[in-house]
Amino acid sequence: MANFFLDNKDLQYHLEHPLMRKIVELKERDFSEKNLYDTAPHNFEDAMDTFRRVMSLVGELCVDVIAPNAEGVDKEGPRVVDDRVEYASGTVANMKAVNAAGLNGITLPRRFGGLNFPLICFVMANEMVARADTSFENIWGLQDCAETLNEFASEEQKEKYLPWVCQGATCAMSLTEPDAGSDLGAAMLKASWSEERQCWLLNGVKRFITNGDAEVSLVLARTEEGTADARGLSMFVYDKRSGGMKVRRIENKLGIKGSPTCELVFTDAPAELVGDRRMGLIKYVMSLMNAARLGIGAQSVGLCEAAYREALKYAHERKQFGRDIIKFPAVSQMLTEMRAKLHGTRALLYETSRFVEVYKQYAHISRERSLEGEERQEMKYYNRLADVYTPLVKLLSSEFANELAYDSVQIHGGSGYMKDFACERLYRDARVLNIYEGTSQLQVVAAINGVTKGVFMDSIARYEAMEYAESMQTVKERLISLRERVEAMVAHVESVCKESTQFRDFHARRLVESVGYIIITHLLAKQAAYSEVYGSDAKVFLKMAEQYIAGAEAVILSSSAEDVALWSEVQEEF
Repeated sequence: MANFFLDNKDLQYHLEHPLMRKIVELKERDFSEKNLYDTAPHNFEDAMDTFRRVMSLVGELCVDVIAPNAEGVDKEGPRVVDDRVEYASGTVANMKAVNAAGLNGITLPRRFGGLNFPLICFVMANEMVARADTSFENIWGLQDCAETLNEFASEEQKEKYLPWVCQGATCAMSLTEPDAGSDLGAAMLKASWSEERQCWLLNGVKRFITNGDAEVSLVLARTEEGTADARGLSMFVYDKRSGGMKVRRIENKLGIKGSPTCELVFTDAPAELVGDRRMGLIKYVMSLMNAARLGIGAQSVGLCEAAYREALKYAHERKQFGRDIIKFPAVSQMLTEMRAKLHGTRALLYETSRFVEVYKQYAHISRERSLEGEERQEMKYYNRLADVYTPLVKLLSSEFANELAYDSVQIHGGSGYMKDFACERLYRDARVLNIYEGTSQLQVVAAINGVTKGVFMDSIARYEAMEYAESMQTVKERLISLRERVEAMVAHVESVCKESTQFRDFHARRLVESVGYIIITHLLAKQAAYSEVYGSDAKVFLKMAEQYIAGAEAVILSSSAEDVALWSEVQEEF
């Protein structure tokens, strides 16, 4: 029987990564709940067996239910009925299936009805769901909003909302407004305290809200009178059952049509403050957005997997000039590079997930007891890596998803432009991935300090110090050369920055992506010890890295402060 987990050796490899033992022991607090819950594992092997079975269940459900519904959901889409969202019939069927399978609250504690799985398992499940239907991942995957409540909400709020999410309540992040998109600090939806009702009341409009009519919403609102920046914003949790919010409309989008993107109107909608006032954007939304970026990374990799498989299948079936088109070098080269990008992006996704997981677990433990000195150092180390790898994976995975969707349509030729083939839907779905939850340009802004302050270079040095398969020694040597060339580019940019403060911003994307290419190639080369496929991918990705870095190098090392001024000119109409 087909299964999106069992048919994917790459996923199985990442689930078995050596760092999983440390992650599981941290998450399970040395298996302290084994005598409290029947579902709690007794040891590492027991936990891993459970993860495999549940991931297999997700993979089976994706094949049997979600994927078959994808085309119908894309055609039907959601609609607004009496100020509420009514999902497409296929989406309703998907939700019933995942709820019946108990696939909610995957990472949440068992005391709330969750599975208490590591983040890696949730990311993996999201990837498989996105492979089946990218738009449904936007609905099901948003349950990670509950993690923000688990981290920052009061115990009373946790008891109220987290069991509901584990039972299948949908979630949303209500952040964006008509005049506050990327600049969330400009959000003006107002939250005011009502002495009469003894609660906070929300008034205003939110726009472009994914799954906006969810049962549980985290809402960014302005609590401080007279402010117009991030310091006046707080975070609230809104319960749909409380009323006071209407769906004005659902946006008519290019893709992910099954996911309702809503404009919402709040009118004296009662809500509860989460954490401290004035920390809404500075602390809570930043945590929420980092989780969302990992979610988009998983969504992007899932779409990459679907696009690659659609292209590979068609290339084997389609004959031209008496041969399967996969035998033509132009097509086989495209597919080879598609596979390398798919495996490389997935390697970066799970490397990042592991960094985030270890950091988050130490953060949770620090609220239960004081960390030991070594634990504090490890927490800082993984936090530093998580901070720079998270925007990097969002940037590269979403860009590669667009590239693979494009190539999949191209391999299909004229047929790929028709709605008869899934690659047409994948092409439309991919386009938003490098826009929402922070555009690619914003991910570069978030990642560039990791380049200029040496965090990425330190990480690359650690990769270089590791043992590699004999077949990867040449790859490793060429990667060292690439790293040295990137260091020269960084030095040039920093020296010119003394003349032009914009010079770093002008070349930031070239630097960030150059580092990303090196890291991905290292990850694939390390994996070559487990499979020759990864070794082939590493060699292919190395060639792409060398090509990209040569282009970036040519631009950066030959440019000056005057070039920035030239390219930054605003052109007037003739």
